[in-house]
Amino acid sequence: MGSVARRLHLSGTMRYQIASLLAIAIVTLAFGGYAAAAQKPKSESTRKKPGVNPDAQVIVDFNKRINAYVELHKKLEATLPTLPKEATPQQIDVHERALAKLVQAARADAKPGDLFSPGMQVIVRRILGQVFRGPDGRQIKNSILDESGERAVVKLTINGRYPDEVPISTVPPQVLLSLPKLPDILLDVHAHTIADFIDNAFP
Repeated sequence: MGSVARRLHLSGTMRYQIASLLAIAIVTLAFGGYAAAAQKPKSESTRKKPGVNPDAQVIVDFNKRINAYVELHKKLEATLPTLPKEATPQQIDVHERALAKLVQAARADAKPGDLFSPGMQVIVRRILGQVFRGPDGRQIKNSILDESGERAVVKLTINGRYPDEVPISTVPPQVLLSLPKLPDILLDVHAHTIADFIDNAFP
């Protein structure tokens, strides 16, 4: 099954750029199912109010979680020496690993679902299911898988380093246009660590 996450892309002057909810690379993995956790039942007030969009509420909560992560990232990186404009690959690697250690220490208790809540995972799975079961679904899925390099097998671990040898897939516009507009992340490329992921995201 595929695993999904977004990447937080920072370059030069820390700019956050959308890559997609699939940009962590689509890999063939066998995971359990974090999204299987039961969601809280809707309150009576929510059920009675017409026009309430539960997806919107979940995305607002997701945005808050992501914004908190971004602020933590900025705070931690500010404690490190600034990379020169024309940094060498070696300097970038040292910087990435130093930042990763800070992130890992600050998020020592982090677990799957801290950023992608169960409700957010449901939304992503539902949208991806609609895309990949559509008329172009097989072609879209194959184009993503082909970029990840022979269906690379990667063990995803929260705060773990994303393997250098596994490419990060780009995502066809059909998929991006179907997903809700969300903040950047969840592969923190600048720290080269995995902030969160969704297992079994592909239908």
